[in-house]
Amino acid sequence: MSTLFSIGQMNQLGDALEAKGFTPDDITKLRSHPELGMLLLFTRGQAKITLPQHLINCDENPCLPNGWKVEEHKQGGQLEWNHTRVKLYLSKDQRPGKSIVGNKLRKELANQSVLNACVLDYLLANSTLIPEEWKGKLVFFWGTVYRDSDGDLCVRYLYWYDCSWGWRYSWLAYGFHDDRPAAISA
Repeated sequence: MSTLFSIGQMNQLGDALEAKGFTPDDITKLRSHPELGMLLLFTRGQAKITLPQHLINCDENPCLPNGWKVEEHKQGGQLEWNHTRVKLYLSKDQRPGKSIVGNKLRKELANQSVLNACVLDYLLANSTLIPEEWKGKLVFFWGTVYRDSDGDLCVRYLYWYDCSWGWRYSWLAYGFHDDRPAAISA
């Protein structure tokens, strides 16, 4: 037990950490982190915190599930991932209780800066980058449209299920409801 810090100081620190979203698990990890001493240098102005740059090559060929073909792939150059610059788009026809057929939605999205499947695959490989607010939604990446092994057009989506992220797909002949937004650059 620390004798250097007062109980009041520890409570203030705990309140500040909680206000910033720290969980008890985060505190346990912080306490045993090998770079904890760097935090002292940061608080004294002797070090900076820099976040890693996440560049996604949106010009690459997308992941190709077995037997599928790429029908359309909108290339997007190098995308520096920043979830605050991604908007989840819903058509006016995707209001609660309504849906829009995927083929019609595809036409509506034609002039939008939709993200492609390269972004989906990067996020799956780096799932800590996926925003929490995407849980409970099926986030579609319309920049890549596939033809499945049966010849049907489909688009892949990212979803949260049972404590992990995964991907599935939906056929364009089906309806898209209000829980199925398109990921677009904002």
